[in-house]
Amino acid sequence: MKVEVKTLNEMTAQEWCKLAEERVRVFVVEQECSYQEIDEQDYQAHHLMLKDEQGELVGYTRMMAKDDDHATFGRVLVLKQFRGHKHGRQLVQATIDETKRLFPNKTIQIQAQAYLKEFYASFGFKPISDVYLEDNIPHLDMVLD
Repeated sequence: MKVEVKTLNEMTAQEWCKLAEERVRVFVVEQECSYQEIDEQDYQAHHLMLKDEQGELVGYTRMMAKDDDHATFGRVLVLKQFRGHKHGRQLVQATIDETKRLFPNKTIQIQAQAYLKEFYASFGFKPISDVYLEDNIPHLDMVLD
């Protein structure tokens, strides 16, 4: 697997369209959550793409500074045809590594979907909030210990 990290200005139109298409497919269609998927945070985010040996997109996340002390990542997805092969673990580990590289003096804090609490805990994340609804989906805040 190959990891690519680009800002919006560094992407080709085809790369951005593919990412937008997959994000809408996962976060709007699959999760039945109608909200503005593409937002202003995409302009300042670093977009991580996990690709296979042929250059086909396998997974995606976006990373950004949250505030003076924290960095965050989100929009974590693995394309449907690649699920069930531990690519999510590869994707999250690559995202943690790149977030630390891009924001070396910031603590990583995320908003995780509640059903993924144990998955993120396996990377060292600890919950720092109760479960709450975000876009009608249960979430909780977690910080990397």
